[in-house]
Amino acid sequence: MRVALVFLLLVLNGCSAVNWLRPAPTPILPAEELYQIGENEMGKRRYEEARKNFRRIVERHPNSSLAARARFLIGEAFYREAEFDKAAKEFETFVAFYPRHQIADLVQFRLAMSYYDQIKPIEQEQVFAQKAMDQFKKLVKEYPESRYATDGIAKIEVCRGRMAQKEVWVAAYYLNQGNPGGARQRLEKVIKDYPRAPVMPEALSLLADVNFSDGRDKEALELLRQVASDYSYTEWGKRAAQRLRQR
Repeated sequence: MRVALVFLLLVLNGCSAVNWLRPAPTPILPAEELYQIGENEMGKRRYEEARKNFRRIVERHPNSSLAARARFLIGEAFYREAEFDKAAKEFETFVAFYPRHQIADLVQFRLAMSYYDQIKPIEQEQVFAQKAMDQFKKLVKEYPESRYATDGIAKIEVCRGRMAQKEVWVAAYYLNQGNPGGARQRLEKVIKDYPRAPVMPEALSLLADVNFSDGRDKEALELLRQVASDYSYTEWGKRAAQRLRQR
């Protein structure tokens, strides 16, 4: 009996020692404190640490008034690190959960910028230009009174111009490869879908070349006259005027 009692005391003392050595659980900080820490880390450009604190707000204080802003700042931290795909996912989640939030227009703008900042050189596919344009259109439609709407409209035109430029680049390649039919399809698409694009005089001039190659001289000359008249201030306009004088 005494042996059993001694053994029991040793076990209890051992448990106490283990509990004493075990680290205390990390306290759950209030949302306000986590938010302040996260903002401080953002200011120091310690974005991973900032995200950790903002995520704690989202996960541990989902009903806090700071939860929405914390979710945005998770995406913002990714955006500032040029982790645009990860940023876009966070911004998409925000606008899905909080479409009427007071900073929803800012988040929608940042979502569009996450694609805009990934637009590739003209020789590559313009998938990101299309995605950015779609998101800027959504910004203008959903938040027309937003202070970001004007910038959004301007960037829509930039995206449209880039996509038109890609079509013209492909058309020029087809023309150089002896494929005027493929070039015509691209150029007519530009003229129809992107009438205000900066590449319009080039598109019209190339289409004139396509028409010349197809024996449609009358239509070709009409296009050259249009370029010379409507775009006289451009290099393409000057070339068109010179070509007309030589005929």
